[in-house]
Amino acid sequence: MRFAPTAVAGAFVVEVEVRADDRGMFARTFCAESFAAHGLASVYPQCNLSQNHRRGTLRGMHYQADPKPEAKLVRAVRGRVFDVALDLRRESPTYLKWASVELDATIHNAFYIPAGCAHGFLTLEDDCELFYQMSAIYLPELARGVRWDDPAFSIAWPFTPSVISERDVALESYSQEKSL
Repeated sequence: MRFAPTAVAGAFVVEVEVRADDRGMFARTFCAESFAAHGLASVYPQCNLSQNHRRGTLRGMHYQADPKPEAKLVRAVRGRVFDVALDLRRESPTYLKWASVELDATIHNAFYIPAGCAHGFLTLEDDCELFYQMSAIYLPELARGVRWDDPAFSIAWPFTPSVISERDVALESYSQEKSL
């Protein structure tokens, strides 16, 4: 695996090294020792699957607040998505900055999003599925979110979403007083 840094401190694109032959391919997608050596979460007590039927579906920007923030390792297992990490860590050198990567099931890349960052994605085609490894158990009372289109962040989405949940539409603009 290769760990490519992004514009958000501690966020990495994780690229696999594919071994292919006439049978197909093989690639290591996770190694606790390699992740720990890069200072990344290496224990994931919860995994989630997100299925999205239509191109233009937006989910985000979500995070889990203290005292149980969660790091995420996100991978497209079907389709392609524009995936975003937004740094909400006040002490971070990249506070309020964002980074994006196109996750593509055909190249098997992943995005590591550190605890304290919000996460969201926009599907680039129909029938996308994402697999999440979470460093903390989901606690509904700590679930938070900020608007995907908040001018405080100026995220350059590739196009305007056409499918957004009522919950995500109702998210408030970012307020430093309400953050982590």
